[in-house]
Amino acid sequence: MSLIELFEQFNLTQFTGAFVVLFAIIDIIGTVPIVINLQHNGRQVSPIRASVISLILFIGFLYVGDAFLSLFSLDVSSFAVAGSIIVFIIAMEMILDVEIFHQNNIVGNDATFTPVVFPLIAGAGSFTTLLSIRSQYNDFNIILAIIANVIVIYAGLKMSGKLEKVLSPGVICIFQKVFGIILLSLAVKLFTSNITVLIASMV
Repeated sequence: MSLIELFEQFNLTQFTGAFVVLFAIIDIIGTVPIVINLQHNGRQVSPIRASVISLILFIGFLYVGDAFLSLFSLDVSSFAVAGSIIVFIIAMEMILDVEIFHQNNIVGNDATFTPVVFPLIAGAGSFTTLLSIRSQYNDFNIILAIIANVIVIYAGLKMSGKLEKVLSPGVICIFQKVFGIILLSLAVKLFTSNITVLIASMV
């Protein structure tokens, strides 16, 4: 397929729809206070690595997500429930000022992959969304929407250090608590909406 034929598949409505849905699910605005909190606790987050890994995971899961889950006899609901538990734990860290995810000898202080990329950016919610919108939108428009969101992710993570310098510790603390509660609510919603599906499938 030539580039001309490829770009003929571009549809502004589909691109905008896919971008907005993914942007809302990824919620990089809500992730920034979490990143600031991690950095304040001595954890390192690489914006470029987080963006590249997220791009690879998004596009990879777009094409092999169903096959990957089927390989382990899993479904999207099971995956979403597991992801919601991790998001729940991260939210509790933010709200209660406790450390549940301890450093290990493999990643050390690096928090780029866990918990920033997974499950905050490329988590159960975004993966489930990708599988859902693929039935509605052309793959080319979805990939463009993914790339656009990754650019936003990079910009948000890159600016997190500057925001920490500009904002006072009190303001950062307030943001952390507020977004912690929001993240907790999203975890509960993700859990309840998918656990009912699992229960119904077992009845």
